[in-house]
Amino acid sequence: MAGLKDHPIAERIRLKPPGPPPATLSIEALKALTLECGADDCGVISLDDPLMGDEAAHARRAFPGAKLAVSIVCRMHRNAVRSPVRSAANNEFHKVSHEVDDVARDLVRRLEEMGVSAMNPPMAFPMEFDRYPERAWVVSHKIVAEAAGLGKRGLHRSLIHPKFGSFILLGTVLVDLDVEAPAMPLDYNPCFECRLCVVACPVGAIKPDGYFDFSTCLNHNYQQFMGGFTNWVEDIADSKSAKDYRKRHPVAETVKRWQSLSYGPNYNAAYCIAVCPAGEEIMEGYLADKKAHVEKVVKPLQEKGEPLYVVRGSDAESHAAKIFPHKTLRYVRTAARATSIGAFLFGVTLSFQRDKSKGLNATYHFVFTGKEPAEATMVIKDQKLTVSEGLIGEADLRIQADSAAWLKTLDGSLSVVLALAQRKIRLKGPLRLLKAFGACFPS
Repeated sequence: MAGLKDHPIAERIRLKPPGPPPATLSIEALKALTLECGADDCGVISLDDPLMGDEAAHARRAFPGAKLAVSIVCRMHRNAVRSPVRSAANNEFHKVSHEVDDVARDLVRRLEEMGVSAMNPPMAFPMEFDRYPERAWVVSHKIVAEAAGLGKRGLHRSLIHPKFGSFILLGTVLVDLDVEAPAMPLDYNPCFECRLCVVACPVGAIKPDGYFDFSTCLNHNYQQFMGGFTNWVEDIADSKSAKDYRKRHPVAETVKRWQSLSYGPNYNAAYCIAVCPAGEEIMEGYLADKKAHVEKVVKPLQEKGEPLYVVRGSDAESHAAKIFPHKTLRYVRTAARATSIGAFLFGVTLSFQRDKSKGLNATYHFVFTGKEPAEATMVIKDQKLTVSEGLIGEADLRIQADSAAWLKTLDGSLSVVLALAQRKIRLKGPLRLLKAFGACFPS
């Protein structure tokens, strides 16, 4: 068997005349190439720019040679996204998401033909779920796009393009090209805070003051994704019979899971994007007749009869029952799960239910022992939660817990009462404060 020294391919490479050096592209040439590949807009930003923050480290873990990030924008058809018929909206999301990946892949191929190394992380799925529910995405497309001057995040937390508005999907290509690409963020925000996203959200995830309830959005809009799918599988495993399963999930729910498995996970709402009038192309019609925009776009979504996926005892339950009594509440377990102490300490800021914390003013010290030792301070005051590393100030309640036991109480496999009886959780302070803390995080 021939070794590398005598291998015919290696011999052909040694005899091959030197090829041209890698192409030297200007930023404008790189943008032009991206548009030629099918993007509706694009921008370029250096990974070392301060606006990129920690994204550079994440990007270089995926592609060690990365120096630039090319942000890709592809526009969606507005009427499909606005439709109360969710199949039309979801079809548009899926089609355009594949289009973004196709543009990115074509750009990488074209660059490599020029001798420039590049890599295209996925626009969305698949992601890196080894450490779920911690960060799963390779690079934050929103951060890249914002730094590259392609828009700003609005009240609804999605990026708003100055021309195409909220009706866009984003992608990123990482490029090993040594040219200067300073950040050029917009000097204004296309969002003008009309708050139509607030009134359209069926579960109240977006608050009038700008607060965003992440877990409420996750539990409803993403019910067919990740955490909701995990809970569904566990419901199947726990069911005693087909009849028992149907009590948990009506036939329509099961068919929805089949649809998501077959054609891609389906969003239940995304109404915040659908009603958004920001962006030059969309605002023109909105300014011409604001009332018509509300009648034709906002009200059909508000008036639609549909299931709303909420956790019992959550702010979303209260909001939906009061504002949308004609919609059906479907009680679910929280889709966000902490599988590590680090994920718990990060996740509490996303799952905090501020209306349930009304009247609570307390400082909690957490001391975790065992496999994942950690110390943290959580302060709940004036319906706000702050989390700090270490033990700060004087605690109203000190909670010392074996880390593995604490995580089991979170997923329901160990009751808090039993954990207290077994001394796996120890309290120094009133038990009522532990109950009040739990009420702020219904699961």
